[in-house]
Amino acid sequence: MNPVLKKQQTPPVVDLNAIDNIGEKTEGFYKVSFDKLRKNKLAMFGLYVILLNIIMAVFAPLIAPHDPTEMFVKNRLEAPSSQFFMGTDEFGRDIFSRIIYGAQISLKVGIISVGIGIFFGVFLGLISGYFGKLLDNVISRFMDVLFSFPDILLAIAIMAVLGSNITNVMIAIGIVSIPIFARITRSAVLSVRESQFIEAAKSTGVKDIVIIFRHILPNISAPIIVQSTLSLAFAIIAEASLSFLGLGTQPPSPSWGLMLNTGRGFMETSPWVAIFPGLAIMITVLSFNVLGDGLRDALDPRLKKD
Repeated sequence: MNPVLKKQQTPPVVDLNAIDNIGEKTEGFYKVSFDKLRKNKLAMFGLYVILLNIIMAVFAPLIAPHDPTEMFVKNRLEAPSSQFFMGTDEFGRDIFSRIIYGAQISLKVGIISVGIGIFFGVFLGLISGYFGKLLDNVISRFMDVLFSFPDILLAIAIMAVLGSNITNVMIAIGIVSIPIFARITRSAVLSVRESQFIEAAKSTGVKDIVIIFRHILPNISAPIIVQSTLSLAFAIIAEASLSFLGLGTQPPSPSWGLMLNTGRGFMETSPWVAIFPGLAIMITVLSFNVLGDGLRDALDPRLKKD
């Protein structure tokens, strides 16, 4: 046999270490990122506030001094006092207790709706970015259609079709979140698809589904984590906005947006009815945003210092 032809037929050398060390490198990357996040005081403040909200939501029956729907008729529109820490609303209900229970609704809507967006958006982004061609064009054009609508207007349109209740709010916000995660995931997949460790995995006969979920997904999780945090902030605002418009949580549920809607009519005489729910929304959303910014700085390798 011609030695030249024999040399050409020799299979390429596969660097198996490029595959074996992926998990170890990823673990080290997140450890360094977490150490950097801990040094960001503003991001840690946001994390502590979010943890406080989670504690309030989980232990609401133990923390709240009153039932959120209990009416103290003789104490209607009472100013903040030792008995009612944040005052009462027009029905005599304790605002502090309603805000604590409202954290349950906000976090529930945020987690489930963002979970819907992550599940479908990341899946579509993975197969779109990895396989490309016609499948990529079809998925990308469909995501562009969803992107063409303003987020809140799209959520309102979905609610108009599905009806007004908390379950449909989560579905609507989840659908709005899908194209965001799909586009971010697709871009990340395109950036790592041609990497050496992916080529090494293909050369050893690893199936596409294994490459996608074992090798690609762990290496593109950083932008997905950051977007998840920011999307939680959007979900809380969206739920509050839909409830404010009467399309979300229905009375007498203690939704922050619903409390803000009913309290705006008492701003001149009893401003605390609207101020405290508004502060709850503002502080919670701000906390998710600053945590998201901190995670972005910590997880972005381009921002790391040697």
